[in-house]
Amino acid sequence: MLASTNRITSGDDYRSVVRRGAKIVGAQTVSYVRTGGGTDDARFGFIVSKKVGTAVRRNRVRRRLKAACRQLVVDGAQGFDLVIRALPSSADADFSTLQSDVARAVRRAGARS
Repeated sequence: MLASTNRITSGDDYRSVVRRGAKIVGAQTVSYVRTGGGTDDARFGFIVSKKVGTAVRRNRVRRRLKAACRQLVVDGAQGFDLVIRALPSSADADFSTLQSDVARAVRRAGARS
């Protein structure tokens, strides 16, 4: 589980990142990254809609995305907010594909990781 300092919890923060952040389209996800959000920690948020599938499939995708983000925190990523929207095809994707989508989003946004 991500630490509370590494989670985006406020709806206003989600809206801010999605509206003002850089949009990066991956194979299985669409990521929105905003650097310099006023915090030194990397913060992550997840959007997994019902188009992905049943609750079991949505939660599985969310858990896998959280695990990929947890690795970035361990590697020392900081100074950005990242909201990841899972596409319906992400339910059938393997973990390495999801992990590479998340890492690519951070790299392309120019965030330190």
